[in-house]
Amino acid sequence: MSIKVSVIIPVYNPGKYIQPCIDSLLRQTLPANEFEVLFVDDGSTDESPAELDALAEKHPHFRVIHIPNSGWPGKPRNIGVGEAKGEYVQFVDQDDYLASDALRRLYEMGHRNGSDIVIGKVASNFRGVPHGVFKTDREKCTIHDAPLYDSLTPHKMFRAEFLRANKIAYPEGKRRLEDQLYMMEAYFPAKVVSILGSYTCYYYSKRDDGQNAGSARIVPSGYYGNLREVLDVVMANTEPGAFRDLLLRRFYRVEMLGRLSEPNVLKYDEAYLGEMLEAVRPLAEEFMGEGVRDGLGALTRVRSTLLRRDDGDGLLRFARFGLSVKGTTRLEAAEWRPDGKLGVTVSARLVHGDDAAPVRLLRRDGRFYLHPELVQDVLAADDLVDVTDEMDQFKAEMSLRNRETAVEWPCAAEFTSHVEDLGDGACEVVLRGSGVVSPQGVKGRGPVSKGFWDIWISVRGLGLVRKARLGADRVAGVETELRPALLGSPARAVIPYFTDPHGNLTLDVARRSKRLAPYLENRPVQRMPGSRPELRLDVFTRPKTAPKKTELVLSSGSGDGGGTHVVTAEIRNVAGRAHIAVPARAASVPAGRWSLAARLDGEKDAALPLCTVTVRSNGRLRLDDALPVVDAELVRTTVSKRRKAALRRRLRAVGGPVVRRLPAPARRKLRGLAAKLTG
Repeated sequence: MSIKVSVIIPVYNPGKYIQPCIDSLLRQTLPANEFEVLFVDDGSTDESPAELDALAEKHPHFRVIHIPNSGWPGKPRNIGVGEAKGEYVQFVDQDDYLASDALRRLYEMGHRNGSDIVIGKVASNFRGVPHGVFKTDREKCTIHDAPLYDSLTPHKMFRAEFLRANKIAYPEGKRRLEDQLYMMEAYFPAKVVSILGSYTCYYYSKRDDGQNAGSARIVPSGYYGNLREVLDVVMANTEPGAFRDLLLRRFYRVEMLGRLSEPNVLKYDEAYLGEMLEAVRPLAEEFMGEGVRDGLGALTRVRSTLLRRDDGDGLLRFARFGLSVKGTTRLEAAEWRPDGKLGVTVSARLVHGDDAAPVRLLRRDGRFYLHPELVQDVLAADDLVDVTDEMDQFKAEMSLRNRETAVEWPCAAEFTSHVEDLGDGACEVVLRGSGVVSPQGVKGRGPVSKGFWDIWISVRGLGLVRKARLGADRVAGVETELRPALLGSPARAVIPYFTDPHGNLTLDVARRSKRLAPYLENRPVQRMPGSRPELRLDVFTRPKTAPKKTELVLSSGSGDGGGTHVVTAEIRNVAGRAHIAVPARAASVPAGRWSLAARLDGEKDAALPLCTVTVRSNGRLRLDDALPVVDAELVRTTVSKRRKAALRRRLRAVGGPVVRRLPAPARRKLRGLAAKLTG
């Protein structure tokens, strides 16, 4: 069978940090005879060469290529591509790892589209991730109609023949920005690029020794000499105009002004800052024209002005201000919706300083400007920065992020911007909106995994993006509607809670560490009226939530040796809440009064006290009459639904075989009549 994918991994003295990578490759769902793994050992001096050789002996689809030390990943990757037998090649770094279904999904997407490049969603617990690239799956796109330029790391899947035919190869030897150069040289000739945004394929992992690739301090002259090569590729493949300016602006904003902004620039000594300015300014003057600068956000334009003035002190002062700018949020409301999603209402804004003062604008003659107080340390008093044309760029986005794996998913949310007056011509922009958090997943993506999931709001404006947790500032009483939930099939607990001490909103999915019982101790337990013992818990459910088995514990507190007895029960959805159908009889339980509790979290965890029950001599259970009764209207609705459901079952059992033998018109009439009878 032909090889579908060749995984290429440059290796140099990885130590223990390569093990997660190896484990992830052994777990791939793509059959072992359909992919190969090429470890290209770049002259390692630790134990890894022998360990990899031993690994390859045990796994025939693993190969190890040993080369003299070249000092950088470029040559090992080039050698890997030259040796690859696969239709596609996938680059992986030694201290990262793949999701178990990554190779299969990426290959299938690439193969069905004839893709030159396939980009899989990434997650990182230490480096920035271009989440905008992965908002949705894209079967076919190019650099002209998708923000591919925001994803310039090489950890992607490439069609091998595409790389060879276009002579795309890494520059070899020690250098910087080789990934950006490689990717820009690949994006321009790529006719089809596919993006898999609905499955997290690649995980960047922070090393506890701080030795991740790219962590070393840059040498400005070399770094920006290498950046010039990348910019030359952009210039050679574009015409003057908006598209070229868009691409150049990305490098101006990130690699150039980004390294002269907070927090980086605040760590430089005077001499190093001078080296940075000396290396960056010529590129800014040569490549970053008016069209590039005009597309920057207001605060980034201020940095650009300071760079062109060679004002290092101004850049430092402005970085101190920038470091104080935060996004802040207020949780106005939160409650479970009937579709099983958590709806939240939010306001958000940009603030600065220790007192969290609003980032103010100045309204004058129908236009908006940065308030002079924001730039008074770096610009002249009459040097106003006009932001009128970017007022519509104030935006907020909501996402759900796994605290442990760093996987992040966008949440459906809509925000509108409001200009609120602060007096004396000053104003601020406040973003107000609502969104939904879906623990059970959305179209194209399954339920979120077990774990702690934090809700984040990204506040955008004036060229800044500031992320803030949601919940610490909230309207009083929000906690009341944030009841625990049972969702899905099989049913999983989803427990919203506010963290201690910061008070941020987090969802514990599938009881990562939180338990249902403690969050229900002070919430009401109600009983359904009638002879059938049934309890209603303050736990949200929905019709598609599968019934869940639980154990009920009857205990005697009288000290008469009654002990405890356990009976099984079922939790099911009734009108949006979890109901426990208590067995009508407990034959093995002695007559008397008993305390009833439910093991909602398993046998090893504390049970939730529910009420007292009376067990009669015939074993029949009677719930405590002192329990509050469920609302009468809800009772009527529930009883009606149950009767109709029972009638539907009887009609299907009795009439189904007969109806199926009738002609189609008669079947339709009878089914219509049955629908009227059963509602």
